[in-house]
Amino acid sequence: MILLHRLCFRAAGHYFLPIIRYYTGYPKDLGPSRIIPFTSERQFVQLLHQGQPVVVAFTIKCTYTHHLDQVVEEAAATFYPHIKFVQVECPKYPGFCMTRQRNEYPFIEVFYNPELAASQGKSVDPNITKYAVEVLPFNYDHSVYGFREYFKKHGFKYVETD
Repeated sequence: MILLHRLCFRAAGHYFLPIIRYYTGYPKDLGPSRIIPFTSERQFVQLLHQGQPVVVAFTIKCTYTHHLDQVVEEAAATFYPHIKFVQVECPKYPGFCMTRQRNEYPFIEVFYNPELAASQGKSVDPNITKYAVEVLPFNYDHSVYGFREYFKKHGFKYVETD
């Protein structure tokens, strides 16, 4: 009886192998990329003013970044449009990355809740307005599950789209 069960399982395994691979999530068709490429600080500020949390992945080219790119791509597709994802290639935009004062790359931070700064201070240009933005480091597992748990802990509202 056990031998017959093993034979049936092996035969069924050959038949269901492509279905099982797809069911476990490999490969996934995520559609068009939901990651917003970083182009300027002005564009980033405009994105913050839309009101949704913005997850920023600060990256450089290395083997771990390739894995992180895939994770961020899947997370961006999952949480779109309630949470925005931005990828900053630090060699292209070193000034923005250096303001974060981190030495280890890649890393992720979450920006949210922009408010007008209490003190505008002395400014050379009267057209410049200062804002206070809350920034949280992302120190959870780099996976969609990690993002989901992080968002739950910090009270971000979202609806998952698969």
